[in-house]
Amino acid sequence: MTEIKKRFHSINNDIRLAEQQSGRAPGSVKLLAVSKTWPAEKLRLVAEEGQQRFGENYLQEALEKIEALAGLDLEWHFIGPIQSNKTRDIAAHFDWAQSVDRLKIARRLNEQRPEDLPPLNVCIQVNIDEEDSKSGVSASEVLSLAEAISQLDRLRLRGLMVIPARQEDEAAQRDSFHRAWDLFESMQTQFEGIDTLSMGMTGDLNAAIAEGSTMVRIGTALFGQRDTRQAE
Repeated sequence: MTEIKKRFHSINNDIRLAEQQSGRAPGSVKLLAVSKTWPAEKLRLVAEEGQQRFGENYLQEALEKIEALAGLDLEWHFIGPIQSNKTRDIAAHFDWAQSVDRLKIARRLNEQRPEDLPPLNVCIQVNIDEEDSKSGVSASEVLSLAEAISQLDRLRLRGLMVIPARQEDEAAQRDSFHRAWDLFESMQTQFEGIDTLSMGMTGDLNAAIAEGSTMVRIGTALFGQRDTRQAE
């Protein structure tokens, strides 16, 4: 078994253990493999072990991989910043857009989603710790944006995507994640179909799962140290 396949199974074991320790139902947390900068053949190795969900940040690179792996039953999530000039390709080629943070972008995705495809799954990216360097709406803006998105018939609002401030202390990590969970619960009381809280990465997976994450985004622990080249 290759090293990447060993890491894949190790990560899944870590997720199952974290579920158990937090009293979560087995299988309640999904793995999103963050595959930016990694070639299609690396993704294929992980897909051979059963991984279906892949998260990409760089559009042109992602489109090449989507085409190269078109024969596999994969689910593609766009998780990078969304500019207006990227919406048409995201709407046409992805299953999810997790990083929606403006109504203008949501409307463009809705208008450009092909009629022969199911509605595009959407998460609102929330800047839970209000960092100047991070994209995302403030917590106070989430519900109003959710209300507007819920009216767009070619989008399916699923929940929140969270990238908190980097913290080494697990208690501090859990504080950010707990605030995100509270916001997620508020969304669930007001909108149908809210089932996805995308939060937690390699360094804070356990804290995220303890606080209710339904999807963790793992790149480094799965693929290794990232290639530093930039792709757009």
